[in-house]
Amino acid sequence: MSQYDPLKETAWRCNQELPESSLVIHTFGNASVLDRGKGVFAIKPSGVPFSELRPEDMVIVDLASRVVEGELKPSSDTKTHAVLYRSWKDISGIVHTHSPYAVAWAQACKAIPILGTTHADSLAQDVPCTPVMSDAMIKGDYEERTGDLIVETFAAMSHKEIEMVLVACHGPFTWGSTPERAVKNSVLLEMIARVAFMTLQINPDTPRLKPSLLRKHYERKHGPNAYYGQR
Repeated sequence: MSQYDPLKETAWRCNQELPESSLVIHTFGNASVLDRGKGVFAIKPSGVPFSELRPEDMVIVDLASRVVEGELKPSSDTKTHAVLYRSWKDISGIVHTHSPYAVAWAQACKAIPILGTTHADSLAQDVPCTPVMSDAMIKGDYEERTGDLIVETFAAMSHKEIEMVLVACHGPFTWGSTPERAVKNSVLLEMIARVAFMTLQINPDTPRLKPSLLRKHYERKHGPNAYYGQR
C-alpha cells in the first residue's frame, strides 16, 4: 500500500473517462490529479495505451516535475501540468486531449466564437487560442514553455471563468477545481468546438450570439442568481 493510492485511483478513473468520451485514441492525451496538501500530482504514464492502464501505473510527480513514486515515465506533458498547478492555486485537475474538433480549431489557430446558447451555458466568452509558440520557446524546455504560454494567454482573462484553452497548432487543455470538473470541461469543449464548426459550415456569416441572450443563458447556471437545476 502507498499513501498515494487514492490519488492514483482518481487519476486512473479520470484517464479512463477520456476514451470513453471519445476524446482520445491510442496513447494520445492525459489527465492529472493534484493533492495540493502533499504537493504532488498523479498523471498518466507516457506512451501507455488507455486500455492497458491500471491505477498502480499512475506516476506521482511533485510540482517541480520530479518523480516521487512510480516505475514508468510520466506523460511528456507533465511539465505543462506542473506550470499550471504552480500558477493557479485553486485547480486540482488538468486534462489534455486530442479531440478532433477542438484540435481542428487549435490547428487553425482560431478562438472558438460564442455563436449560440450551448456555448453560453458553459462560459460567457470565446474559447481562447494561444499565440503560436516562438522558435525560441520551442527550442527551450518545450513542455514547460507550453505551460508558460497558457498562463501568459490568461494574463488578461480569468482562468476561473474560462477553464479551457486551445494551444495553437497543438490542441486543448482544460482544468477545474476538481479533477471531475476538468474532465467535464474537456467534454464540453469538444461539443462547443463541434457545434461551432458545423454552424459555420451551414452559414459562414453566422453572427455572434447577442449579449442579452448570452448573459441570460450564462447566468441561469452561473453566479448568485443562477436557477438552473435542483438547488
